[in-house]
This record gives sequence, C-alpha cells and structure tokens, in this order.
Amino acid sequence: MGNIFVKKPKITEVDRAILSLKTQRRKLAQYQEQLEAVIEAEKQAARDLIREKRKDRALIALKKKKTQEELLKKVDAWLINVEQQLADIELASKQKAVFDSLKAGSDAMKAIQNEISLEDVQKLMDDSAEAKAYQEEMNAILGDRLSAEDEEEVLAEFENLETEITLQSMPTVPAQSVSSAQETKRTPEVQPEAESQAQREEDELLNLPDVPSGAPVLSDGAAEDISTGTQRKTKVLEEPLPA
Repeated sequence: MGNIFVKKPKITEVDRAILSLKTQRRKLAQYQEQLEAVIEAEKQAARDLIREKRKDRALIALKKKKTQEELLKKVDAWLINVEQQLADIELASKQKAVFDSLKAGSDAMKAIQNEISLEDVQKLMDDSAEAKAYQEEMNAILGDRLSAEDEEEVLAEFENLETEITLQSMPTVPAQSVSSAQETKRTPEVQPEAESQAQREEDELLNLPDVPSGAPVLSDGAAEDISTGTQRKTKVLEEPLPA
C-alpha cells in the first residue's frame, strides 16, 4: 500500500538519449564479437583448403575474411562515435547540474539580500554606535569608569601580585645544599694558604749556606793544637813498654 503513493522519478529526454546510446553500444559490441568469430572461421577454412590443395576455394574464403575485416573496422568506428557521444552527454549533464546549483545559490543570495537592505544595515550600525556612546557617557557621569592614573595603579598592582605568586611557586632550595655550596666556596680559599705555606718552607730550605769548593783553611791556634797532639802521640809510641 505504501509503495502506491511513491512518486516516480521523471524521465527526461536526456535520460532517453543516454539509454538509447547505451543500448546501441551493447548491440555494436555484440556485432563485433560475431564479426571476429566469422573472420576467424574464414581464416581457418582457408588454411584447411590450402592443405587440401583447393586454391580457388581458399581464395574465396580469404576474400570473405577481408570483407568481414572491413566491416569490423566500420563497426569499431561506429562504436567509438557512440562512446564519444555518451561521454559528451554525461559531461553536459554534469555541467548543467553544476550550473543549476550555482544558479540556486545565486538566487538564494539575492533573496537574502532583498530581505536585508543597505539602509537597514547602516541604520542598525548607527543605532549601535549611539547606544554605545550613550552608555559611555552615562558611566562617566556616574563615576563608574576609572581614570588613567587608576588604570596604571591597577596594572602595577597586578604585576606585583603576579611576581609574588611566581616567587611563591618556585621550589625551595634545601639547607644542606646551601651549606654544601658554602663549604665548596670556602675550600678554594684554604688551598691558596696551604700552597703559600709550602712555598715558604721550600724557600727556607733553598736559603741554606753554600758548600765550599776549596780545601778548608785552619787558623794558627788550631794548627798549633793539632801539631802538639801529634808530638804527644809520637812520644808515647816511642817510650818502651815495661818488662
């Protein structure tokens, strides 16, 4: 029951032309297949007749084959024309569809523009500007609007609060790390003192008296003492031992 009231699509002349061309294309393709079969059969018959030494019959078969080949060429040309015609019709149909869409869009744009005139748009903009100016004047009278100095103070306070929040959000450095860093800083100060102490000790060692290069020279008193001691030792050695 429901399908009875379904509106059937309207068949246009373009649809009928496309259907006719497609039908003719199918028939030409079938005729091509028939001609190709006849050509192959005549060619095989000519081969058989040549084997049987029947030259006259073989020549007739080859002439039939030639005639069918010429007809096949014409059918090929007809089929090419049909294919070209179908392509042209389909292209024109698509172009018409695009044109109809563009025309519908243009008509819709014109309809919208007819509903809204330029005078109405200009009047709306003027009314909005007047309302905005009236509101600003009212705010200035009531004192709701801040002065330029107040705006600068608000911006400065905002920047101070932003800086404070940024500092609070930064991670704290542990005390142990700070003491380690301080010890690391003090260590290079002690090392130069130790190096200077070692340098002073090395300098003291290097300030020893020079080693004499010649033979030692004795004074007169020391020479006399050495001579007296030598005589005493000689005398003791010369005295006879008791029996």
